[in-house]
Amino acid sequence: MTRIDVSATPELLALLFTPSQLEALRSLGDLHLHLDPERLAAELAGVDLDVMITSWATPPLATWAPGRRPRLIAHTGGTLRPILGDGGVPEGCAVSQASAAMADGVAELALAMCLVLLRELHTFDRALRDPDGGPAIGGLHGRELAHRRIGVIGASRTGRSFISMVRGLGAARVRVADPYLGAEDAAALGVGSADLRDLLAWSEVLVLHAPVTAETIGMLGAAELALLPDGAVVVNTARAALVEEAALVAEALSGRLRFGLDVLHREPLPEDSPLRGLPNVYLSPHRGAATVEARERQGQITVDEIARFVAGDRLQHAIDPAVYARLS
Repeated sequence: MTRIDVSATPELLALLFTPSQLEALRSLGDLHLHLDPERLAAELAGVDLDVMITSWATPPLATWAPGRRPRLIAHTGGTLRPILGDGGVPEGCAVSQASAAMADGVAELALAMCLVLLRELHTFDRALRDPDGGPAIGGLHGRELAHRRIGVIGASRTGRSFISMVRGLGAARVRVADPYLGAEDAAALGVGSADLRDLLAWSEVLVLHAPVTAETIGMLGAAELALLPDGAVVVNTARAALVEEAALVAEALSGRLRFGLDVLHREPLPEDSPLRGLPNVYLSPHRGAATVEARERQGQITVDEIARFVAGDRLQHAIDPAVYARLS
């Protein structure tokens, strides 16, 4: 019988797997739960590892399986780098990732931030909560998303979900900057392609959906942000490292651009952060994929992948070395 180990905290286990999903795992093999990350190495000592289900709570692979490799690592979360590190996909080990489950939730939050900032909902909310000292709203008019020039950095799963959503709302002018997006694929998505600098100068709304790699860290600095038109909306639900922190803060303080940020360079956001309280900044505490539906999808993708593995079928969410090199 296939041995299935799960590394999670009790809270994560309840969040990621419904009771029926746990029963499904038990039907697939000999299930072992490891709910204390500090005890994981001791609990796995001398164990022949078959399937290892990992989570945000799982320590680096080298600490709990030195010199050994599971036959399958099925990751329930987003980035695998805290577990696999720069060494990449271990030889002789299949790796699967449930991050596809989070794409719609993150894209939906990006869309919501675009709408809030374009329609000035954050401004109206603050004014109505503090009618004596709030911002003046007389004569203030919002903008409609469908009529904006929308630039997307990264045709990732989340980027594609976002494109589908905004096109469904009537947006006809959407361009994407992504070196891996071919002309045929762009046509299928109904978008135009652009290099980064042209995209920035064109976009009235800019949404970031790229991974963090050596090429994308700090890809938007002061010079790049300066290319955006005055009053442009910038939404980042991907990774804070895509934008240089000092450049972001300087533009936010200037008031020239509006920002929707779900990812921050320091989380939780320090109390003395200059981003707090700015009227042109809308903040969220890294909750893009934090939906009940996304978490249930993560668990189900994991269960289904393990069922395929046990049956000897092809994995649908496998991560090969080349893909891993591009993942954040």
